[in-house]
Amino acid sequence: MAWQPLPTGAFTGIHWQTPGAIDGEDPYLIWAEANRFAGYHCHHGKPLPKWLPIVIELSAQADVPALVAASSTRWLQIPRVYLDVPGLRFCSARVKRRFFEQLRHDAHLRGLIQRFELGLPVGHHTHALVNPCTPHSPPTPPHKLLTGKVLGLIDGGLAFANEQFLNRHGQARVKHFWRQDGTLHGQWPGNQPQHCVPLDPARAGPTPPDMGYGHELSASRIDAAMAAFSRHGLVDEDALYEHFQLWDLTRPVNHGTHVMAQACGKGSLLRPMNDDASRCDLVAVQLDWSNVLDTSGGAMNVSVLDGLMYILARCAPSAQVVVNISWGTLAGPHDGTSVLEAAMDQLVALYGGRLQIAVPAGNAYQSRTHANGTLAPGASETLHWRVQPDDRTESYLEIWLPDGAQDLQIEVTPPGHAQPLPAMPMGRGGLWNNAHGAPLCGLIYPSSTALGHHGTCALLAIAPTFSRDPSVATTLPGSWSVTLKNTGTTATLFDAYIERDDVAIGQNTGAKQSYLEDRRYDTSGNLGAFVDHAGNTTPIRRSGTFNSLSTGQRTVSVGGVREHASSSGHFALYSPRKPDPDAGRAQRPGVRKVPQTLQACDDNPALPGRLGTGSLSGSAVRMAGTSIAAPLQARHMLNGPGA
Repeated sequence: MAWQPLPTGAFTGIHWQTPGAIDGEDPYLIWAEANRFAGYHCHHGKPLPKWLPIVIELSAQADVPALVAASSTRWLQIPRVYLDVPGLRFCSARVKRRFFEQLRHDAHLRGLIQRFELGLPVGHHTHALVNPCTPHSPPTPPHKLLTGKVLGLIDGGLAFANEQFLNRHGQARVKHFWRQDGTLHGQWPGNQPQHCVPLDPARAGPTPPDMGYGHELSASRIDAAMAAFSRHGLVDEDALYEHFQLWDLTRPVNHGTHVMAQACGKGSLLRPMNDDASRCDLVAVQLDWSNVLDTSGGAMNVSVLDGLMYILARCAPSAQVVVNISWGTLAGPHDGTSVLEAAMDQLVALYGGRLQIAVPAGNAYQSRTHANGTLAPGASETLHWRVQPDDRTESYLEIWLPDGAQDLQIEVTPPGHAQPLPAMPMGRGGLWNNAHGAPLCGLIYPSSTALGHHGTCALLAIAPTFSRDPSVATTLPGSWSVTLKNTGTTATLFDAYIERDDVAIGQNTGAKQSYLEDRRYDTSGNLGAFVDHAGNTTPIRRSGTFNSLSTGQRTVSVGGVREHASSSGHFALYSPRKPDPDAGRAQRPGVRKVPQTLQACDDNPALPGRLGTGSLSGSAVRMAGTSIAAPLQARHMLNGPGA
């Protein structure tokens, strides 16, 4: 039982075991290099990706044109859309190995980049962009820019031909549709690799030149296809989507379609809607299915930021834009300093009131994925992390500490072992390998991190507990003990967040959500058992379980309530609450755990969720979650006060 040293990165060339090498870096990139990107289908014998997708935050005095001028498209490629917003300090990019060489040796380049995070290196995300930025690239030429009130949606499964999203003339209100995938069968963590066939641009649409990947459909193209596939005045939606190679939209239920209907649909016969949102122009970004199915949010930073830029590039400077992003993850700093949250905040600021973004507060309030506590000098706390059997995806636990917590050490005891691995101090990292040298778990504990601006984050990554591929290293299911020891002379706070690892609607990725266990945690189901109580000493806290995309300063986080309250309360059981029932508990500086506003996403305790449209016109499905509350708030924001 001993930690093995971190390797030299085969892609980055960084000697991760060198003192200070892990500080300020993305621990997920370090783990990916430690197991040769095994969590992204780069199994034994497969070559490493040629390009890595990343999202970059630039230094305070830098901007995207400066980064483009200091680099080469041979090893760093940025979508041209990022030239459209003067002063923007964030961008996505695809990088080759030489990027990391240049970063080590070029002081000017290093001074431009404050931090970067890894995206999801699978499928076409590991290929070069089409027509990326060059030092002489002008901003992208204007499209048919939308004016007035515009609603943008970033989600999966956006059925744009549903009658809910047509105008009174039967034409598409979706004026621009960008699907981020590029193949018929994408790959995603936890799923067996498939043969990927590129989409046909003649059917799926061309690649938008300012984005460099994916496929775009215009309203005129959608309208022409709807006319071609109409019979007796009705659109054959199945045939239409098959023509566009959007077979996923023929499924009875799609998350994005239901969300879009809540945000801008016409309602039902019993509850018709006639407001600005039911008539406004729409810009829809359909996330890559690899992104949707990897619920850990591995590509959320790149895909969502690119989606926001696409929407804004299709709107005139005078447009009033509201964007709904009903997606999220569980781990992260929760203080608004993740790269994506900081980028969204800057975009809202740069657009000066013409951009609003609605995001859900999260659905994991009862999931036991968060722990919080204060460790006195010499004290310790053991967290029992239950990693489930038959889990074909990796599991992650992030331990967040405030500044000045350098004396906290971490011990890890795998299931079935009486003795822990050696205590890990801050600034170190290591791997626990199997007999063949493949990592079963890794602990990366830097003194600072690219994942947030304040304090640091220790990442404990666990290999899958099952695979049908014998080349995949699998680890032990069961209770992993994680002991935090304060060896210093002052008390320190901690927050531990388990990353999301569930299964998207209608899919089978083999993911299984891990969770924390403690006998003091109330699971009785009694009326008072669904909130935290100050007198309960368990470190597992519902309060603080919050969507990590929703803690920014300028976005609007939306919690969920019941349309009709009952004796068990007004709040949806899965939603964070306002005010916070555990408000007196000590927190790291800046942590946000209370939604800014609330919307009804459950009818009542016996009937959770809201009725909305299915994928095809005339169908209805019920769906629950703050993912449904957020588009209701987006609708309210677009309609304006008093509407």
